Amino acid sequence: MALQRRVLLLPQRPVGLLTALCARRMLATSASERLAQCKDEDLTMVDHLVIGAGVVGLAVGRQLAQRSGSTLVVDKNRQFGMETSSRNSEVIHAGIYYPKDSLRTKVCIAGKHRLYAYCQQQGISHQRVGKWVVAQGTEQLEYLHALRRHCAELSVPAEIISGTVAQKEEPLVRADAALVSPTTGIVDSHEFMSAMLRDLADSGGTFAPNTSVVAMQRDQGSYKVLVTTGDPETPFMAIRAPVVVNAAGLWADRIANMLVPDSHPWREQYRLHFAKGRYYVLDAGASARLRVRRLVYPVPDKNIVSLGTHLTLDLAGTIRFGPDVEWTASNTNYAPGGGAPIDEVVRAINAYLPAVRSEDLSLGYTGIRPKLQRPGGAFCDFVIREESDAGMPGFVNLVGLESPGLTSSLAIAAMVDKILH
Repeated sequence: MALQRRVLLLPQRPVGLLTALCARRMLATSASERLAQCKDEDLTMVDHLVIGAGVVGLAVGRQLAQRSGSTLVVDKNRQFGMETSSRNSEVIHAGIYYPKDSLRTKVCIAGKHRLYAYCQQQGISHQRVGKWVVAQGTEQLEYLHALRRHCAELSVPAEIISGTVAQKEEPLVRADAALVSPTTGIVDSHEFMSAMLRDLADSGGTFAPNTSVVAMQRDQGSYKVLVTTGDPETPFMAIRAPVVVNAAGLWADRIANMLVPDSHPWREQYRLHFAKGRYYVLDAGASARLRVRRLVYPVPDKNIVSLGTHLTLDLAGTIRFGPDVEWTASNTNYAPGGGAPIDEVVRAINAYLPAVRSEDLSLGYTGIRPKLQRPGGAFCDFVIREESDAGMPGFVNLVGLESPGLTSSLAIAAMVDKILH
């Protein structure tokens, strides 16, 4: 059957309007072949294309939309922030754990200040509740003092209190000593993302949900991108953009790999590993009995794979514990099965909060973190990189943005803007 050329109009989206696009129905062809056959007149032109509408993608889209030109943020899900951005502890981190010169430290500290200011400006629910990192025994006490010196080098407020002082403030928390981090807080991540989406729209930007990137090519000094829309009338659309930001979170390595052959270094350099974690909720009766007023974290493991099964609060005062760490091949399986037995989880919690019992806990939700750090591997930093050195100017990779990605998001967006402009 001869293939027929069709240019279709997309219907109006929930936020914004997408114009005429290439939507060829080509049987038995790959996505890259479909894209290659789209002509210039088939393409919708945008100045900035952001792939991924999690907290980082929305922050970048919001930032770029404030400049002249058009900005389009696409996400494969039916709404924004449905993956890592909505399945985490909702903590505003102080930025104390990672190496001094790492990007994680720099964007976390800068992002923390930006986030508190933005929450205040926008009326976003948040609270500076503070955090304790608690130590048990000589080895952990040595770590706590090293962490305090690290905080001083970073000019991040922190102090160590004795176990006696800690017991007076939190009678049920067990600690030989605790490092107090007063700039740690909690935030309603959905309100935060909703505010950034409003800013994006107010600046003339567009958000397109249900829009999956399936092919991408470097072409004539810019990028051609083919997406599926979930709309049977216009199943494909093609875009040309001189600037593309890969903020695809759990899918960032796959998006980057669309531009390179199988032998390219990105295939290994940007390979993501997935750490699934479960969060447990303390029942209302136990929460009332314990009445912990701040976040409580154990000393982390040496490679900072995880910050441990820690205690966090939400804005309603509910106490949660987690996440644990289960390495998994899947970046989509949020099923609660597997992981550590509940008795093992309780033992980890009892190291600093002995009053918690297994019957006090119920499984709340799971999340998956996109890690560049492989199981058993050393610390890996965030990748925030404009790829001119790889022959792809205007393409920005944001890879491995796990915790503290939410805290860092506004600083990452400012950094991307500076890199590009």
